[in-house]
Amino acid sequence: MSARSSQMIRRAATCGCGAHEKSRKALAVDPEIKSSNLKRLRRIEGQIRGLQRLVEEDRYCINVLEQISAVTRALQSVALELLDDHMAHCVADAVKGGGDDARAKLDEASAAIARLVRS
Repeated sequence: MSARSSQMIRRAATCGCGAHEKSRKALAVDPEIKSSNLKRLRRIEGQIRGLQRLVEEDRYCINVLEQISAVTRALQSVALELLDDHMAHCVADAVKGGGDDARAKLDEASAAIARLVRS
């Protein structure tokens, strides 16, 4: 994590959804979104195990690469869902409140987007 990202995270006093800096734990997570993301992550976990089998069985490299690409897209999909929810609730609430917390939440979201774009 860069010094700038670390500084932005430290500046965020509270999250619009109720996450506090010390615990950094979301307190108002939508149960449907959480359930959906957990299902998707379990599916991805199965895909990873399948990738391990492909490598163990010395499968054709292109087939393995295609599966890696599918897993990468699946992870990006989960990340975008989490980011969308965070922007719609946490960031939006912080912006409504204004002040330093709003700027910190926007900076934090911007840094998260930059990490997703680089990957």
